[in-house]
Amino acid sequence: MSALTGMGMMIRLALRRDRVVLPLWTLLPALFPVAFVTAFTTGYPTAQARQEYAETSVHNVAFTVVYGALHGSSLGELVTWRAGFIPVVVGLSALLTVIRHTRTEEEQGRRELLGATALARHAGLAAALIIAACGSAVLGLLSALLLIGQGLPAAGALAYGCRLLIAGCVFAAVGAVAAQLTTSAAAARALGIVALAGAFLLRGIGDGGGSEWPAWLSPFGWAGRLQPFGGERWWVLALPAVASAALVVLAVVLSQRRDLGGGLLPERRGPAGAASGLRSPLALAWRLHRGSLAGRTGGLALVGLALGGITESLGELMNNSTPAAREALARLGGPGTVVDQFLVGMMTLLGVVCAGFAIQTVLRLRAEESGGRAEPVLATPVDRSRWAGSHLVLALAGPAAGLVVFGAALGLAHGLGTGDLSGQLPRVLGAALIQLPAVWVFTGLAFALFGLLPRWAATALAILVASLLCGWAAEELRLSPWVTDLSVFAHLPRLPGADVTPLPLIVLTALALALAAAGWAGLRRRDIPIS
Repeated sequence: MSALTGMGMMIRLALRRDRVVLPLWTLLPALFPVAFVTAFTTGYPTAQARQEYAETSVHNVAFTVVYGALHGSSLGELVTWRAGFIPVVVGLSALLTVIRHTRTEEEQGRRELLGATALARHAGLAAALIIAACGSAVLGLLSALLLIGQGLPAAGALAYGCRLLIAGCVFAAVGAVAAQLTTSAAAARALGIVALAGAFLLRGIGDGGGSEWPAWLSPFGWAGRLQPFGGERWWVLALPAVASAALVVLAVVLSQRRDLGGGLLPERRGPAGAASGLRSPLALAWRLHRGSLAGRTGGLALVGLALGGITESLGELMNNSTPAAREALARLGGPGTVVDQFLVGMMTLLGVVCAGFAIQTVLRLRAEESGGRAEPVLATPVDRSRWAGSHLVLALAGPAAGLVVFGAALGLAHGLGTGDLSGQLPRVLGAALIQLPAVWVFTGLAFALFGLLPRWAATALAILVASLLCGWAAEELRLSPWVTDLSVFAHLPRLPGADVTPLPLIVLTALALALAAAGWAGLRRRDIPIS
């Protein structure tokens, strides 16, 4: 039997299962650059206007950290820079795709069943990598064709498409390695997302700091150094090609060294008396989520301390920028000092991250149901309301704890750096907590989808990303106000620096409760499980 026997069958099976998700992440991201072309040609129709916009943005450290370095003022360069967050979305999608078709299949027992047929050991891994790579290639090619259709140079458009291909291929390989190390899909996703976050952080440090070398350690940094529409450097493509190949070889070697269904990292044995601590649905949910909650909260604390330590220096850099740059920052950050405006942007990102954590917690309900683990629990006197409610409690409380820890850590570091701990700590902590109603809206949305349309529950993550992009793109590019209103986070008070208006907070909290109630009603009426 060949090492890849059955690969074609696995590819067809994966395409069948991803017939909805795969088109979403290979088609929708291609539309954003086209929208940015329209926005720039409408809002900045002349070369002089685009030059002024570029001079404004290149000195804005917050923009540079999020989108990457801006190398020029042509229309193509501005569109590529503004779409700098899309490779992160592509990398995350490819990472999750590979894990879903490898480690998840093993965890739920389907890989062992398929292995009883004429299926080679590495066929599933190869199929998952091919699907993720081909999906990234289709997305890159489609994006390039759409940009060429907008009148942009073909070479630059192809280079932009290669940026997306870089992110997809490298992080598909990262997902393949993570799937060999762990015994659960959740742990594999956590490892992969940590790697992706580290790459994004390295790129941000390299582009926004004084030294460029950290960006050369990141796949996102390589994508930026390709420089579409700015004198393309095609030789940069050799770096992700070598990295992807090395990671794939490593994944194959690791796969050969482990048992089917097992991982190379040893599982920690539970205590002998574990059953005594699992006497309620909430205790079981806590057992399932405590590791991820602890890891996320600890990571937010470290990021908060790091940002708090550099906030004052970043404020000085932004304060010395051009008046136009400060005006653009004020549009995004509202009233207050430049430090306050920078913190508003960071708190919005914090809210998006915590909302993503909340959605992942709710999606564990779907994993428990589709994996057949919910039925044994519901066969006991535990009803479905108590079972689902225990996970919902942690989905609501976990992000709240993360917001408190992040705000306290950032406020502590910033307060100590400025010598005003008693003044800065409560201000920054309040700015973090003000994100909670918006986070709960997405928690309620995920729960509503789980209760009403369980197969579509994961689309809550796509809606979250769209909400972020609508808010930031509309404010930065001065689009119509209704585009900004599509973002849930745009309705929050811009703290620190602005006044607190309770009405939006009340409305968002009521919306979150309504969504949760809708999910509860749907869950009580539908069958369990729905595969």
